Amino acid sequence: MADRNSDVQSLQSVNENLQFLHAISQKISEKKPLPELMHEIMESSKELMGAEASSLLLYDEKDGKLHFQVATGEKGKLMETFTVEMGTGIAGWVAEHRESLLIEDCYQDPRFDSAYDKKSSFRTRSMICVPLMRHQKLIGVIQVINKKEGGVFNEDDLFIFHTLASQCAIAIENYQLTENQITAETLARELATAREIQQNLLPTGLPEFDDLDVAAVILPAKEVGGDYYNILRLNDLQSLFFVSDVSGKSISAALIVSILDACLHAFLKLHMDQFDLMKLVVMMNQVLIESTTSTKFATSWFGLFHHPTSELISINAGHNPPYLFRAGNDEAISLEAGGIFLGSYDLAYQTEKVTLQSGDLLLVYTDGVTEAWDHDEEEYGDARLIQTTLTHRDLPAQAIMDAIQNDVELHVSGAPQSDDFTCLLIKK
Repeated sequence: MADRNSDVQSLQSVNENLQFLHAISQKISEKKPLPELMHEIMESSKELMGAEASSLLLYDEKDGKLHFQVATGEKGKLMETFTVEMGTGIAGWVAEHRESLLIEDCYQDPRFDSAYDKKSSFRTRSMICVPLMRHQKLIGVIQVINKKEGGVFNEDDLFIFHTLASQCAIAIENYQLTENQITAETLARELATAREIQQNLLPTGLPEFDDLDVAAVILPAKEVGGDYYNILRLNDLQSLFFVSDVSGKSISAALIVSILDACLHAFLKLHMDQFDLMKLVVMMNQVLIESTTSTKFATSWFGLFHHPTSELISINAGHNPPYLFRAGNDEAISLEAGGIFLGSYDLAYQTEKVTLQSGDLLLVYTDGVTEAWDHDEEEYGDARLIQTTLTHRDLPAQAIMDAIQNDVELHVSGAPQSDDFTCLLIKK
């Protein structure tokens, strides 16, 4: 009869715990900030398990360690400052083996690390430690410490706590997925805004010339890119052509592009009446040296065209040499004079002067054109770019540009674009 009463009491206790567990599960499944969720899980764990303390550690895939998120009880604040290596201590062992542990006397277990006790004057007696798992993926470790009133955790406690841990893992995973989605959506909106801003830096339309036929195209490899070009009619006598390729891609490169654009327009406002190409190049170089890191630089080409004489002053700042095609000649002349790329060293630049004759064609491009890869990572190459240009040289500038772009697309055959694509054509 006594055994029967004991079984009934045990069954009632388990039933009460399961009902309480159900209420907890509903509570922690509600959407809330992570610190609040963590604290609620810990307090619920202590109450459900009748424990003196509890703690929760989350696994960080980046460093491969467990990090205390929240801990309750006498040593709670101390434990929050610790990280745990995989395989170290009870929590590290549980995380590494993905197995639960029920320990009646922690000091008799060789895996137990007493460092926390020594620092906090807390005595760990018994413990349940359970891995938080979702779809075979480790999320973290949860543990309760010391049954109140000197008791010891048993197999029933392990079952209840394991069930709670499963619900906690779901709640934490849902939070992380939601946060990741919010972060991704926020980033997507920011990139879309950055792309719109960057597009506004580019010419909305090309200037019209009586003596020149020009065409330009820019295709970023990502939402925002590091390529930039501009064509500006300075006055009735002069026009400025500028192409630049910032090292790297995406946000950091786009920021430097905005610096280049701001420098260009600030210089023009101050020196429009007496424009000096060399002063512009030197100023841009100095600004980038002062405002960027040693790993960030910009290759650039500057061309100042004097319409009455058809003379072009060229400065190549570490850029892919533009190709000059003389009318009736199949040779591609490289414009290489200039100096080092912008943003590296404060060194002198040189100029190169050429006079354009009727039918002459100047092709300026970034390495995203010649280094465009196919699926076998074979580059498009300078030779093919030159040949394509020569084949279509008698066409208007835009038609030549279309032919180049189509030929590059034919070469890559649908392979992902590896770099920003920018091309500028000037035909006399």
